[in-house]
Formats: sequence, structure tokens, C-alpha cells
Amino acid sequence: MRAMVLAAGLGTRLRPLTNDRPKALVELGGRTLLEIALTRLASFGVREVIINVHHFADLVIQYLKTKNDFGLKVEISREELLLDTGGGLKKAGWFFLQDPARLDEPFLLHNVDVISTIDLRRLLQSQSENHALAAVAVQQRESSRQLLFNAEGELCGRWINGRDPEFVRSTPNTKALAFSGIHAISPRLLPKITEQGVFSIIESYLRLAGEGERILAFGADEYQWRDLGRIEDLQQAEKEIA
Repeated sequence: MRAMVLAAGLGTRLRPLTNDRPKALVELGGRTLLEIALTRLASFGVREVIINVHHFADLVIQYLKTKNDFGLKVEISREELLLDTGGGLKKAGWFFLQDPARLDEPFLLHNVDVISTIDLRRLLQSQSENHALAAVAVQQRESSRQLLFNAEGELCGRWINGRDPEFVRSTPNTKALAFSGIHAISPRLLPKITEQGVFSIIESYLRLAGEGERILAFGADEYQWRDLGRIEDLQQAEKEIA
């Protein structure tokens, strides 16, 4: 099984912790966020991983070397310009397309700064059984950005605080859900990413949904989830661990 870990972010909301290290090497409970992400992915059977890097990239590469890549086959996608989630995935897409025999084998895309108890096997199963280009783990919780899904769980738009809802396909009823930063993706999605440069994968999802492709919600309300992008989130997680 394969995965990509998004670890290239600047981690500005985690300053001063990220003044001398990348977000991926910030620690929680004595373990780096990168170690937590990689060992969790490995526990679900992931053996091959590509990690994008930018901020303090060499520190990440050296750290992985000292840890023997945590027993995984690891590739690095170095971004000289920070490409955001969509641009980062597009640049690393070769990793999932190099073997034509594996085009029907979904992979996981996981933000390095989220932790959860989400069942990644069920997420992959949802994507595969529903023949979707992607399944995204979502929850009913407060967020300034929400994805909109129809009654069949198909992506149909988004809402950003302070803006009118944006729809890419018509539907009588929608459900607003917050995205978790964890996806199961078919490699067949990658050639369909036509956006260029710096862009969010959500932009690609919305365009493809508008073209009739299936981007599905995977309901994750039963699981615990936390974003570790801010100092206060990290501190709260430390208390919970203690």
C-alpha cells in the first residue's frame, strides 16, 4: 500500500517552534508529527511513502535517514516553491503512476499536522467500492470552510465563511461537512489534474465534481480528530496525551 504525506508547509501558526525546524519535526508527546503520521500509516499496511518537503527540507531528509525511514520505502518530493496540496500532489504524481498494473490501487494522502483515530482501511474501502476518484474523510463540526455534499454523499460545492456557497453541480439539498485532511485517492485522478502551479487539491476536486466525477464523503464523526496547526492545538493534545 502507498501513501503521500504532505509535510512541506511553513508552519507559521506554530512559531516559534518552527523558527528552526519544519512543522513535520515539531514534537507531540516526545514524537515528531512526521513519526506519528508514518507509523500510523504503517499500522494500516502502508509500505511505500512519498513526502513533500520545502521548509527546512534538509532537516527532514536527515531525520528520516537517522530513523532508517521507519522501515518504509520513502521517496522525497522537494518543492523549491511551496505548491500547496494540489500542486504538491501533482508534482509527486509520478510515484503513483510508475507502475501501470497498480492504477486501480488507491493511495492515502495525509496531512502531517493532523492526528486521528480514523479507520484508514474503511476509508480506502469506501473509495474503492464506490468507484470514486477520491473519498475524503469529513466530520460534522465547526469550521470556517465546509465542503458541500448531496444526499448520495457526492461533492457538489463548498462554503467559506463570509462568502456565498459555491456550487459545482445542482442539487436540491446539501450537507455541509468539515474536511479532515485525509483522503483515499485513485491514481486515475492524477492525469485529470489540469490545474497548474500553486493550488489546493480542493480546487481540482470541485472542478472534477462539476464535470460529473465522483468525489465522495467518508463520514468520520465516530472517530477522534485534531488539527495540530496551532500552538494551542498542540498544547491541548499534549494535555490529552498526559
